[in-house]
Amino acid sequence: MAPDRVIPFTKPLPQPADITPAAAVARLVLTDFRGYARARLTIDAGVVVLTGPNGAGKTNLLEAISFLAPGKGLRRARLSEIDRRGGGVWALAATVANPAGEFDIGTGRDAASESGERRHLRIDGAPAKSQRNLLERLSIAWLTPAMDRLFADAASGRRRFLDRLVTGFDPGHWSRLLAYERAMRERARLLREGVTDPSWLKALEEVMAETGVALAAARLESVAHLAGACAEAPGPFPRVGLAIEGTVEAWLGAMPALAAEEAFRGALHDSRAIDRDSGVTQTGPHRSDLLARHLGTGEVAGLCSTGEQKALLIAIVLAYARLIAARRDAAPVLLLDEVTAHLDAARRSALFQALRALGAQCWLAGTDTALFTELRSHAQFVAVTDAALSLV
Repeated sequence: MAPDRVIPFTKPLPQPADITPAAAVARLVLTDFRGYARARLTIDAGVVVLTGPNGAGKTNLLEAISFLAPGKGLRRARLSEIDRRGGGVWALAATVANPAGEFDIGTGRDAASESGERRHLRIDGAPAKSQRNLLERLSIAWLTPAMDRLFADAASGRRRFLDRLVTGFDPGHWSRLLAYERAMRERARLLREGVTDPSWLKALEEVMAETGVALAAARLESVAHLAGACAEAPGPFPRVGLAIEGTVEAWLGAMPALAAEEAFRGALHDSRAIDRDSGVTQTGPHRSDLLARHLGTGEVAGLCSTGEQKALLIAIVLAYARLIAARRDAAPVLLLDEVTAHLDAARRSALFQALRALGAQCWLAGTDTALFTELRSHAQFVAVTDAALSLV
């Protein structure tokens, strides 16, 4: 089966003045979320600045918004860890506006599920069939301090970062990723337990081949678009060269998708014994890596200074936001935690100007209010103190 492909871009990238503010969180209500017993915030600006001391609850608020996207949120925490100590099960409700109108989204930990680690999701009061439904309403991207050395750390973090961006281009990528990972885990379990039923293993390997080639194809196409946008990035942020490295991606570059599926199936079949003994599936898109290079210096991203790595990440996210705005007529919501760290005054000002021109709803968090003074006249400032919110 040939993989679903990312729909090509058919419209030119807009200039900043052409971008209309689009997807945005208009209202947010938290219940028993981390340190928040109850918090409510109405948002009436494109840029929201959260300020307050460390530990006040700024990142917790950004984490709550990240749960308006599929997955485990920006911290990737166990859902039970988010429940407020001494409180109940966490939940959040939001009103989201996009070009199609307004939607009410409710989600939280489903304590009644077998594991207690599943999320319930309701949209406009009705249960949603899948977290993928969130992707149809808004796209969210984030940067956190933990990502400052993304290019120097393990490849798994770069894959997660990339897959989050790919779902903005191709919402079906999320479902295929889950299907691939389920099949891979089940195959690993069978091999570990010594199950040798060839029909069972073959069926799982068929799923892995079909979904794995589709994942690799979507990543390749998305990275190609991102690389083009990053190479033309204006302003003081560096131009970034991007590529993806992996066996399945290499097959797709050398043969049709159906032939790549056949090659992947053959590789999985031939590596059963090695995979059983090592406990690791040797081949597949779960081992691919996102490669980045500073085009100004030619330096590999992982060898750049922490400050330059931060600038490279910001350049990628800004390029992604421009592409999504062009593709979906709706710029993504951006969550930028301590984004001004490692930025000099010129790059900080350039970032603020780029965010304003983009027209996206941007949430910025930091401890020093003075660093955001340039945004004072057109941003909503929220002081966060001991998990309490107040407009300033």
